[in-house]
Order: sequence, then C-alpha cells, then structure tokens
Amino acid sequence: MAVRAHLEVTLEHFSLDVSFEIPGHGVTALFGQSGSGKTTLLRCLAGLERGSRGLLEVNGSTWQDDAKGIWLPPHRRAIGYVFQEASLFAHLSVRRNLEYGMKRIPAAQRRVGFDAAVELAGLSPLLNRSPARLSGGERQRVAIARALLTSPQLLLMDEPLAALDEGSKREILPCLERLHRELSIPVVYVSHSLREVARLADHMVWMEGGRVRAFGALQKVLTRLDLSVQRGDEAGAILETVVAFHDERYQLTALEGCCGRVWISRIDIAPGEPVRVHVPARDVSINLERSGDSSILNIWPTVVEDIRDLTDSQVLVRLSCSGGQNSPRLLARITRRSCAKLRLKPGMKVFAQLKSAALID
Repeated sequence: MAVRAHLEVTLEHFSLDVSFEIPGHGVTALFGQSGSGKTTLLRCLAGLERGSRGLLEVNGSTWQDDAKGIWLPPHRRAIGYVFQEASLFAHLSVRRNLEYGMKRIPAAQRRVGFDAAVELAGLSPLLNRSPARLSGGERQRVAIARALLTSPQLLLMDEPLAALDEGSKREILPCLERLHRELSIPVVYVSHSLREVARLADHMVWMEGGRVRAFGALQKVLTRLDLSVQRGDEAGAILETVVAFHDERYQLTALEGCCGRVWISRIDIAPGEPVRVHVPARDVSINLERSGDSSILNIWPTVVEDIRDLTDSQVLVRLSCSGGQNSPRLLARITRRSCAKLRLKPGMKVFAQLKSAALID
C-alpha cells in the first residue's frame, strides 16, 4: 500500500513536474523553501489543481490517470485537509464543527469515531465552546479532529503550525505526535521547518523549484550531505530511542538507541516509551579518543563516512554509529582547521560528542 504520483502542472510563472512514491502509512513531509511547489503539489493531491497530465494512486485506488481518462474531483477523494488557518464555522460550537466533518461520510464507512477523534486531539473540555473562545492551538486541534472525522484515506496538512505563536506550537505538537503514533492514516505534511519535520515525519519528499530533489526515509534524506550542506545551520540528524530511566538526583533522562545511551534533560515520559531526538550538526564535536574527564555526557563511537565543504571555513562530516549500511547517522559541523588537525577521512573510527544541554527542545 502506497501513494504513487507523477504530476505535471504549468502555471503562469511556475511549473511543477514531480514523480515519487511514499509508503501508505506514517507521516511524509513535503519539505522545501517557499516557492518550491509544496502547496501546489498538495493541491494536486487534493484535486484542487489539475495539471497537463498526471497519475495518482492512493493505497490501490486510482484518483487520476490522464492516459486512461480517470479524474476524481475533490469531493470524491477520501481526503482530510488541514490548512494554515483553522477555518472553523464561527456560528457553530466545537462539537457541531466536528459533527459537520462526520456528516460527509455514511455511518457504515466511518473509520474514525467521534470519541476517538476528540480524545486524540484533547478536545473534551472544549466541546461546548465557540471558536471565538479558543486559542490558535485549540482551533487547529479542532481542525485536525474535524479532518479525521471525514475518515480520510489520506490526510493533507498545509503548514498547520505556520500561523501559530511559539506557545500555541508547543500546545499542538503533542497532538501531532499522537497522530503520528496512533493512527494508520497516511499523512502528507507540508513544512519549511527542518526542526518541525525532524520531530514529526517518517518519510520526506525534498522539493526545489517545482521538482523532487530526493524522497525516502527521513533519516536517510536528512543525512544526505548534498542536501544538508544547503541547510547550513539547520543541518542535523535524528535518533530513534526509548526512555531507559530517569535520574531524579540530577534531573536527567537516560535514553537508549542504536548509537548507545543518550542523556537529556528530564522529560515526563515513562520508561519504555519511544522518544525521537533531533541532533543538530552544529552541536556535535569529534574526538579521536574517548575522554572520561569531560563535562560532556554523550560520547559515542562512530565511523567517518563522508566529508563535504560547507563554507570557506567549515565542513560537514557524516558519521555512522555502527559502520553498517543501515546504521543510524549523525552530522557534525566543524571547522576545516579541526578537520585537518584530526586528519579526518572516510573509514576512520572517531568519537562523536554532544552536550546534553544541546538536546533541550
């Protein structure tokens, strides 16, 4: 089960020509700078934009195949759509806004129940409120739940955090993470924030100038040096870990992952629960030996895989945690002087170091 697309659109000052295939589960990020074509592609998936030719298959169903004369209009596509603005009905309560989403789907075809959507989005205390009495984050949680109640085969989200302040973003991110963990509905999520994508997505479609530059598993795409170099200060990798235990004395949490133990500031998540750690390249340093006399708690044995010039004075180093083809990878941004001093080259065994304080979200 997957989403397979080849779509071409020609607008007055822009053209889109993309081909990609993504799994029919999890969260796929459409990532790129403003003007790269992310929203145009999302509108094509929804049927709101029709190009010169295209093919779109979603979990075995053909939504568009111009070669065969197949075109499903938007109202016949099983999609949920969450925009930057929540666009709730101001004259309806939260409950009635949600019920409006359910009315689109016959009872026998509903895949998401009312109570499940309310619980997922944390809306129980808000059901009788009007949209005017909600914060920005609360309105977006209502919009997400309303989209889920249409029982979509595909959930489309167009930068749902872009219009929110930092407080509202922190409020809604746990809802999006629960969506990621608990639902089998595939999500296509548009963003230009690499940090946001690293926290939420499983897969990535990297877009530039209306073209797909790369697509695949998030960690693999994020650690491609030809792409990461372009992001400069935002370059980084992710580690999939689980909570091992909490050190109450020093208010730290120990995580376990493929790279080994990861110490971070205390988080309120139970042992055994998964935690995704975003590791910025700017915070990773490299040493030739493991030093026990250091304030740095996170020190992992790694292997240098590749080195790429970042600026006139800096390089980006890709490190493999175990040396295997499917090993987790880290990126380290260091000076060219340090790279020369350590005589770094592919295949060298080194130690990656990272301050726990750098992993505070």
